[in-house]
Amino acid sequence: MKICYHCHNDVVVPKIVGRKDVCPRCGAELRCCLNCRFYDERAYNRCRETQAERILDKDRSNFCDYFVFRDADAGQEPEGKQTPRDKLKSLFK
Repeated sequence: MKICYHCHNDVVVPKIVGRKDVCPRCGAELRCCLNCRFYDERAYNRCRETQAERILDKDRSNFCDYFVFRDADAGQEPEGKQTPRDKLKSLFK
């Protein structure tokens, strides 16, 4: 299942997402960094792919060769997994 970064609704995407493909519900461009599985706010240039070129507009369509549409559950913490902050708080209980 794939989800649009903008409207958070399910989208049916072709095997290869084209540069002009848009979300049928909100019209947001689908082939953009915010929909890519390599996008990570904490990574350098917000991309975990080290060979990818720098892209400034993360919400705009681009020509990145490493683009892979992320799965719906990507970026979510597995249930039961503690974050570092939770671990720290548990030390002082």
